[in-house]
Amino acid sequence: MTGTTHRRISAQIARLTGALAGLATAVVALAMPATALPIATREVYVRSDAVRDKVVAWRRDIHSHPELGFQEVRTSKIVADHMRMLGLEVRTGIAGTGVVGVLRGGKPGPVVALRADMDALPVKEMSGLPFASTVTTTYNGQETPVAHACGHDTHVAMLMGAAEVLAGLRVQIPGTILFVFQPAEEGGPPGREAGGAVEMLQAGALSNPKPGAIFGLHVVPGEPGTVFYRPQGFMAAADQMYITLKGKQTHAAWPWQGIDVISLSSAIVSELNTLAARTVDVTATPTVLSVASINGGVRWNIIPEEVKMSGTLRTFDPKQRIEMQKKVTTTVNNLAASYGAKAEVRFAASGAVTWNDPKLSSWIAAPLVEAAGADRVDGARRPTMVSEDFSYFQEQIPGVFYHLGGTPKGTDPATAAPNHSPYFMVDESILTLGVRTHALTALRWLEANAAPAATAAPAAP
Repeated sequence: MTGTTHRRISAQIARLTGALAGLATAVVALAMPATALPIATREVYVRSDAVRDKVVAWRRDIHSHPELGFQEVRTSKIVADHMRMLGLEVRTGIAGTGVVGVLRGGKPGPVVALRADMDALPVKEMSGLPFASTVTTTYNGQETPVAHACGHDTHVAMLMGAAEVLAGLRVQIPGTILFVFQPAEEGGPPGREAGGAVEMLQAGALSNPKPGAIFGLHVVPGEPGTVFYRPQGFMAAADQMYITLKGKQTHAAWPWQGIDVISLSSAIVSELNTLAARTVDVTATPTVLSVASINGGVRWNIIPEEVKMSGTLRTFDPKQRIEMQKKVTTTVNNLAASYGAKAEVRFAASGAVTWNDPKLSSWIAAPLVEAAGADRVDGARRPTMVSEDFSYFQEQIPGVFYHLGGTPKGTDPATAAPNHSPYFMVDESILTLGVRTHALTALRWLEANAAPAATAAPAAP
């Protein structure tokens, strides 16, 4: 055999060996579970970057046109139109203005849900942004300004962006994704205080198909680009507190001829402030009780017959929650009796404890790091006394709720205007991160929980 012939035969053997190796790799890959063939991280990044300008534009438009709970008609139409444009199945009118988009992937698999809230607050915006809200509407019978002072405008825009990213990957997705756009996270008008999550669940929004997991996020003060959460109790349960005091109207110069409910309301505030501070072991179960409004009287020289008060109770322990409600009721009634007045105390739940499923909390760290970077994710953040009605979804479906730091660059998060402040602002650079965290948590959960792919027979040589 000549040297030339030997080299030619060797080359042919090498090519054949390489082809066989490639075929073997393909066969093994086809036989492996779906989790072994994840959609490339780079693909998600590229698609998220591509929708950035749209997400910013949506956010600014929604920010300029805020709507209160159960009034999100314009916002829900924007969402529904976008979901239809993406070719999703769209369900509207859920709990009045709620929208659910259903993306069915190209491969069989489980169901996961992503949620965003749409409502704004009765707040006069003072941010100075060029797209700041100038909207006013009627709230509790009074004309009031409205603003996205909590960041829900960014939540809607980020989930719309994630829907576009994931719709573009539809053929590769093993399962179904529900995009849940919820009204009235901040609660609704009297008679509908429970809010949008409860009403969406009652309407069966997450029943067909029912997801095996649900994920959500919220922008809060924090270094822009950071992600933080904790397993188990992350955000407090919230109860709305309403107190009505009935006395006897009199001239303010002759208080002894009436029953002074103004003074009574002051005594109630003072006494309630001691309940959480002096009757609860706050090291064992964080508790906050605050009076937020007192309304009564129409003139400087008339002690009114009636005063109405409102506030909030925040707890992490169910037994403590009930016990504090009883203490408040007893305290108010006893004080009213001592003044000769009458009192009515009412509580309305607006959020349970936001309970992050421990197993999911451990699992979600990987896709969040994939989205934000290892040094930008904190999975052991302290609990916070603010609340979220996402908690009601978690009572029926395992879920994780996490926060995105969104304080504008150059501002100390510790001194930045908080959510619900008229000066609250969000750094728009985090919008793309929110799109990525949504997309990657949904994709990775579907991939991790999809059934193993069937073994494929090798193609004929």
